[in-house]
Amino acid sequence: MTQSVSIDKPVAQQRAAKARSRLALDSGWGRALLQLLAVIAFFAVWEGAARAGWVSNFLVGSPSKIFAALVRDMQSGQLFIDTGYTLFEAILGFVCGTAVGSVCGLALWYSPFVARLIEPFIVAINSVPKIAFAPIVILWFGTGLVSKVALAISLTAIVALIAAYEAAKDADPDLQALLVTLGAQKNDVFMKVVVPFTLPYVISTFRINVGFGLVGAVVGEFISSEKGLGHMIFTASSLYDLNTVWAGLFVLMAIGFVLYFLIDTIERKLLPWRQASNASSLKV
Repeated sequence: MTQSVSIDKPVAQQRAAKARSRLALDSGWGRALLQLLAVIAFFAVWEGAARAGWVSNFLVGSPSKIFAALVRDMQSGQLFIDTGYTLFEAILGFVCGTAVGSVCGLALWYSPFVARLIEPFIVAINSVPKIAFAPIVILWFGTGLVSKVALAISLTAIVALIAAYEAAKDADPDLQALLVTLGAQKNDVFMKVVVPFTLPYVISTFRINVGFGLVGAVVGEFISSEKGLGHMIFTASSLYDLNTVWAGLFVLMAIGFVLYFLIDTIERKLLPWRQASNASSLKV
């Protein structure tokens, strides 16, 4: 009996140590460290393969030359100009498109007849790749800022509209019926049931629409622009300068990451109960 207890004790200690290490890695700092190590390892392997001649520097580029291209454009100031221009287009298109789409989607709750009437048209518009609208948008709004923002709105508005409409349709019918029996008006039901129910879904679309806002701005710059990260990437690709192309792509990734982090912070502030429920969920 004593011998079995002495044998089980080291095993229990090992399991406890593994659990603590797993818990440390599953923390915010632990995940960030693993992600950073993965990025460093990826670039190290890439750089080593490029220096060893295993991959073509012309077709693939190398991290050292990409970094040199970033430094060059930062010193000239052009990178900041292009980044600011694209970021402004993307944020403006994201905000306007998400706001318009969400309001229209929620407004369809008021009239199921109108919603059923226009639903096929919404589906038809959503089925068309929004990039196909780019030449038309450029012709309508010109080659300036407005056309890029309009293209970003066309990508983000339809996503927000569908998400808000579907969430409004699924709002708790029992709670709505209860408020009606208590004498509530339709506006009261909308503000006290539909809007709170759809808010998490609307905010969740922010994560998707941030990327679509960037896509709309960059595609517009591909077609016709004199500045912006899309213009930078398009011009560099025309000159077969793949390192500058990668530099522009990595800057876009960084912008997307920062915007995603900001949206996640906003969601934590506006919907603290969701974070609490996620934290208390069962972990297997």
